[in-house]
Amino acid sequence: MEARGVWKAGFETRLEDGRGHGVTIDLPSDEGGTDVGTSGLELAVMSLAGCINTIFALVAAKRKLPFGGLTVSLTADRPAGAPTIQKVRGTLTVQTSASKEEVQTVLRLTLKTCPVGVLFEQANIPVEVTLQITPPSAAKLHLAPKHLAPEPT
Repeated sequence: MEARGVWKAGFETRLEDGRGHGVTIDLPSDEGGTDVGTSGLELAVMSLAGCINTIFALVAAKRKLPFGGLTVSLTADRPAGAPTIQKVRGTLTVQTSASKEEVQTVLRLTLKTCPVGVLFEQANIPVEVTLQITPPSAAKLHLAPKHLAPEPT
């Protein structure tokens, strides 16, 4: 993995990952920035949300748990004057007909193995995610691509 940050002006930086993807970060106006992008700390929380969705989809595929929709909403607590985030809490909403126990197992395994979540854990920042299950719509339930699905036994 690679990362490159190119300062533009003020607190604005263009970040690139070495694979052709990039994002601009900046501070909000009330912190002296021009608010042309998310802050680095917000990007860390967004990365956690993305990681949870990705790992949930991988674990669900391995456990053959179909789902039709998946959303994680996180809130990070950073008290005034604190140098960084103190806690993250949120909700994972999944559209599935699977049992609550099955989905809870997938969520537990997801939180245990999400690489970004592991970083938060090692930084002693607790991450608490509650589960909300909604019935599937008429749309087809999702299973991961065949190359990610478990081998037939």
